[in-house]
Amino acid sequence: MSAADDPPQAAHRLILMPSGRQGDVPAGTPLLDAARQLGVELEAICGGRQTCGKCLVTVEQGTFLKHGITSAPDHLTPPNADERTYAAAHGLDLKVWRMACAACITGDVLLHIPETSLARKQVIHKAARDMLVDVLPAVRLVYVEVKPASLGGAGDWQRLQSALAEQWSLHAVELDVPLLRSLQAALRAGNWNVTLTLWRDQRVIRIDPSYVEGLYGIAVDVGSTTIVCHLCDLRTGQLLATESSMNPQVRYGEDLMSRVSYATSESGGLGRLHHAVLKAVNELAERAAQAASLSPAAITDAVLVGNTVMHHLLLGINPVELGQVPFALASEAPIDLAARELGLSSLHPGARAHLLPCIAGYVGADCVAALLASMPFPADEALLIIDVGTNAEIMLVAGSRILVTSSPTGPAFEGAQIRHGQRAAVGAIERFRLDRDTGAVRYRVVGDERWSDELPPGQTLAPTGICGSGIIEIVAELFSAGFIAPSGYFAPTERHPRIRPVGSAAEFIIALADETAGGQEIVLTQFDIRAVQLAKAALYAGARLLMNHIGIERVDRIHLAGAFGSYIDPRYAMTIGLIPDCDLMRVVAVGNAAGDGARLALLNLSQRQQAEALARRAEYVETAAHPQFQDTFVDAMALPHSNDTFPHLSAPRA
Repeated sequence: MSAADDPPQAAHRLILMPSGRQGDVPAGTPLLDAARQLGVELEAICGGRQTCGKCLVTVEQGTFLKHGITSAPDHLTPPNADERTYAAAHGLDLKVWRMACAACITGDVLLHIPETSLARKQVIHKAARDMLVDVLPAVRLVYVEVKPASLGGAGDWQRLQSALAEQWSLHAVELDVPLLRSLQAALRAGNWNVTLTLWRDQRVIRIDPSYVEGLYGIAVDVGSTTIVCHLCDLRTGQLLATESSMNPQVRYGEDLMSRVSYATSESGGLGRLHHAVLKAVNELAERAAQAASLSPAAITDAVLVGNTVMHHLLLGINPVELGQVPFALASEAPIDLAARELGLSSLHPGARAHLLPCIAGYVGADCVAALLASMPFPADEALLIIDVGTNAEIMLVAGSRILVTSSPTGPAFEGAQIRHGQRAAVGAIERFRLDRDTGAVRYRVVGDERWSDELPPGQTLAPTGICGSGIIEIVAELFSAGFIAPSGYFAPTERHPRIRPVGSAAEFIIALADETAGGQEIVLTQFDIRAVQLAKAALYAGARLLMNHIGIERVDRIHLAGAFGSYIDPRYAMTIGLIPDCDLMRVVAVGNAAGDGARLALLNLSQRQQAEALARRAEYVETAAHPQFQDTFVDAMALPHSNDTFPHLSAPRA
């Protein structure tokens, strides 16, 4: 009989829920293969050997008129010996669950696939909006059974390579040389079975005896002031722990230029800055692992982002060229390297590290990460993204264009340059209100939800200083009440019992001496107001120049990113002219967008490619050298602005 005369092979309908994928597959096809054919990737670390139990599915029984099929458990082959052995050892009820790698199709069947069995799990990622993120990291686990050693046979690594090719269709996989030292012991400890951690299916970076399933990574946002480390489960996408700390480089300079100066002019300065930040990242990784009851050596992948100066200092590159025109980067391309080469000694010795690309000048990988976290961009709207910090990153997305710049706002919003300023620690004044009719003052401090006028007699909130959000609200309230003029000076015609002259200037008493923790008054001085004006004018000028660059007067949405951005009240920010006019309902805090973007790149390899595409697409605008910058900056010094209007400030509060 010729092939043309062979009877057609029977096919059965397979429906996968909750995805809804369906199609006809040949009889006898294993469920694992059939699901893949229909575009649903199931977890299968063991490669289909019925040893990991990650591909469990449930057969739905009954007639499904919508699909025109009848589904039943006996439409799959009965459990084989290996499946029964696994079920007995792990308490698995084979009347409820089946292993997709063991069961083959013999009739129409509708399957329910739990989230835990999907290789590309989806997690809700909270950034500017809820997004579904496919979990497909750069590292993955594969379980391999290797032929035992024999006299005159191939070496252990060569036999492992052959097993990878046969069992996983992976060819030309490389091995980190240091792993050769542990390869033979691992093979024999696992009775010739090992679990490999692969990086991009190109390199073995870890070898574990027998079967293991832990896969972990960290996403790190190295900010000028703070460093944030997210520890993630790279199989599920779950965020296991978040740890943060001050960037220890602050002791060498609060702003970027002072660190560039320290690195280039102080003997050993570059080395001290480099080792300080790496020590902090290592400690955060250890703390995050401890919080998740893991060893930091379980971490095998890391994604790091930061501005261009942080990027260079992380890599031990002298940032001297960033301190002078034309602000040239050593490289703006993304970087892949062994974590140990970077200095991340607390991670697994074979762990990898990825640094997202930079753009230009002072617009670095943190800006790229913030853009990544803000996708998809709103259609037919102008979106302004501002990461408020010592060095503010400003991004304008309008149509097909992405414009980016940076603005040296200085540390005023973080408490520096303010007489009683401090960082947002417990006791810092973070909210402030001034009664327009009575002139009464009230405030709230970090760590206490009560207002100062809500306390029982004899109690105080014992404030210790003023943090950034409090500074903005104090200036905004005093300006709105008429006690501060648009010029930033205390209005000479307005009198308040808490305003007192100090030489040729004046100051406002925020908290009386008997209210504070230190027994001293907390005041806002004329010089404090000027520091706020300088910081807000630098940021506003950067945003305005981007808007002028593409010819728009208004933006449709504003995202305030960064730890500080999350605490700013949009109305008060707009009142002092920190941000351009916009519908206040469309000004939202998006949290640590740079850290979120780093986490996206950690969880999904294609997000790294997306980040590279965003960096290439972005147009860098050098505002400091822009011919209009000085005029734009001076105009923005006024409260809220000398020329621009803010019609949305007159809208009633929500």
